[in-house]
Amino acid sequence: MGYGSRYVNPRDIRLPGGYAAQVFARGLTAPGSIAFDGDGVMYITDSGITDGNGKLLRHCSGGFQVTADGFNPPVTGITYYEGSVYVAHKGSITSISKDGSRKDIIRGLPSFGDHANSGAAFSSYGKMYFGQGTATNSGIVGTDNRKWLMKYPFFHDLPGEKIRLNGHNFETENIMSAAWDEKISTGAFLPFGTASSAGEIVSGALKASGSILYCGLDGSGLKQAAWGLRNPCCLRFDDKNRLFCTNRGMTLAGSRPVAASPDEFLLIKHGYWYGWPDFTGGLPVTAPQYKPKGMDRPKFLLAEHPMTPPFPYALFEPGSGAAGFDFSPDSAFGRGDAYIAEFGNDADTRTGRKISRLDMRTRTLTPFAYNKTAGRYSGGFARPSDVKFGNDKAMYVADYGLFGSGGELIPDTGVIWRIYKFCTYRLARPRT
Repeated sequence: MGYGSRYVNPRDIRLPGGYAAQVFARGLTAPGSIAFDGDGVMYITDSGITDGNGKLLRHCSGGFQVTADGFNPPVTGITYYEGSVYVAHKGSITSISKDGSRKDIIRGLPSFGDHANSGAAFSSYGKMYFGQGTATNSGIVGTDNRKWLMKYPFFHDLPGEKIRLNGHNFETENIMSAAWDEKISTGAFLPFGTASSAGEIVSGALKASGSILYCGLDGSGLKQAAWGLRNPCCLRFDDKNRLFCTNRGMTLAGSRPVAASPDEFLLIKHGYWYGWPDFTGGLPVTAPQYKPKGMDRPKFLLAEHPMTPPFPYALFEPGSGAAGFDFSPDSAFGRGDAYIAEFGNDADTRTGRKISRLDMRTRTLTPFAYNKTAGRYSGGFARPSDVKFGNDKAMYVADYGLFGSGGELIPDTGVIWRIYKFCTYRLARPRT
């Protein structure tokens, strides 16, 4: 079952007994997110990273058709709520109504750095929640940020409340200078080349880096729910109206690398600080396991911490790329359990690239769907990015597609997979 430059075969996906996978759609480009409207019609995104044009696509009898485009790439999530599809794209959240009219609900988010804003989630009391990622890996603007630093030389991370710095500075090459041997020092939560001093105060910001924000459906009354996350990728409310979030850990990159930082599944509570940039996986970055090989152990950047951060609801392997998720609405998949797409990473092909199941009662995380051939996708998953359950009670998985040797996404290699339990839901399909 070949298609273009990608071989696709559901038999290469290992599943528990009683479940099967099939290809629902293929030949897609960067399908990052899935949503279903009130009639069960499927919508997906093209993130726009291949052509600079983010798109919203609707499933119909002839396949997927573009229903709206012109979104700032990357498109990071879509959510259907009360007649409209809410599209999160770089710096903004835009609503698309049934008649095709669009409105920017949120604009001007600080998404110029490494991580953008996430898709929206809607509470039972009519508030829209979304995440805002950080500018940097671990709080320091450095040479690893050169892609955006040249365009936004004064951009940096913003704390969610007033903080006091330890005064640790990091010396790097001055990539903003023509002199090849010029060095420069940069402190935490400060622009590139600005050193910090011990005890220095940095003011908090509403639209903070690594924060969870919420507002009315028209964007009014924007408030901060929590901060101290690195890259909140996906937010969802469970059937008890509890807000959960996938959050990606720090990496071995930049001026302040952190080793073995796990991805997290977090229960979000108002007013909480979740630890970034001084805690990861519920532990301080000074813990031995976070020390990079051949380098000094990371030090705290903050002189005092807002609170002791809560331990994550569940932890993923470092580099798993925890991304979109959904809660099972039916006993066929374990009512209320969470299923999480793990996107994986370029450095380790054996990590992530699967769907995991989280038992919400025991907090036990187990692999649910993964490739039979370890270390590569074969004909199964390439880069799972989202999970959603349809009205037919089957699970749908967005698979971003293949990446080339230079790290570029290959167009037309994305897939939507359908996973179902034998017999009961086999013939059901989303409406068009």
